[in-house]
Amino acid sequence: MDKPIIAISAGDPAGIGPEVTVKALDDPALYESCRPLVICDAQIIGQALRFCRLNFKLNPIDGPEQGVFSYGTIDVLDMSNIDMDEFSFNKISAMTGRASVEYVKKAIELAMLRQVDAMVTGPIHKEAIQLGGYHFAGHTEILAHYTNTTRYAMMLVDEDFRVVHVNTHVSMLESIKRITRERIVNVIQLADEALKKMGILQPRIAVNGLNPHAGENGLFGDEEINHILPAILEAQSMGIQADGPHPPDTVFPKMRGGQYDVVVCMYHDQGHIPLKLLGFHYNRQKEKWEGMSGVNITLGLPIIRVSVDHGTAFDKGGKGEADPGSMKQAIRYATSLTKN
Repeated sequence: MDKPIIAISAGDPAGIGPEVTVKALDDPALYESCRPLVICDAQIIGQALRFCRLNFKLNPIDGPEQGVFSYGTIDVLDMSNIDMDEFSFNKISAMTGRASVEYVKKAIELAMLRQVDAMVTGPIHKEAIQLGGYHFAGHTEILAHYTNTTRYAMMLVDEDFRVVHVNTHVSMLESIKRITRERIVNVIQLADEALKKMGILQPRIAVNGLNPHAGENGLFGDEEINHILPAILEAQSMGIQADGPHPPDTVFPKMRGGQYDVVVCMYHDQGHIPLKLLGFHYNRQKEKWEGMSGVNITLGLPIIRVSVDHGTAFDKGGKGEADPGSMKQAIRYATSLTKN
């Protein structure tokens, strides 16, 4: 009973979220370190077990206290929010979008009440949640709203390759407007705090520039001079080992080579592209994805939240072909973070 309870919101039912959830739980080792609690519609999880050909017992429950938490049984906090007569895979719908957010909200509620120790989120679809009546850009914004958090950031992790973002789900024009000294300092601090909780006592933080060649001393832009460098100097005055601004096209190989523990990125794609290039593996000969690794950790929240680092993949929904690697990784990271 001393093992942490990890709430897993299964994501949009029309995608691969429920599938990667049940496949990830087909691992006795996970049950040795944590107590997984799936939050979804029990009918959806039962369906995923059938098309994945997993002979597990389904245990629909109303709360964590009713969980069995034993390998071979999947405990599902049954939200009963999917009409199976209207449900179909590979379809963007208000019903599944609304359901996916309700799973996340329930996980947040349980975590805030300390009835679970951490939460892991499966993939949701931004258009579907909008159709479902929830006007959020993504998971990070949902979590910030329902935990009343104003100081937060997204960190992507794959083994010792880590990126954290100053801006994420906004347009490029809006992202540039939001690059301020105060915001960059906050993100550097959040990264420093997070890495220390992960056991890295003296984190080495590289901070990217925004412009080509990090602005080339003002030749290609002045954001580095006016906002990014002052933020780095302020962080250094706090005792944080941050340096830069670095040209984004050269700093990631340095981190991969072990010179840095994390790179602070100015906008969404600046961080997502290198991490997914390393973590997503496509076999050209077989013309199929053979593995997906990497997780998403929301920094600054009063609860622990880790997510898969891939989307709903509606084109794969219901086929039993999805790779559960990122979900397994997310559950392990969440379990590890509960120790600190």
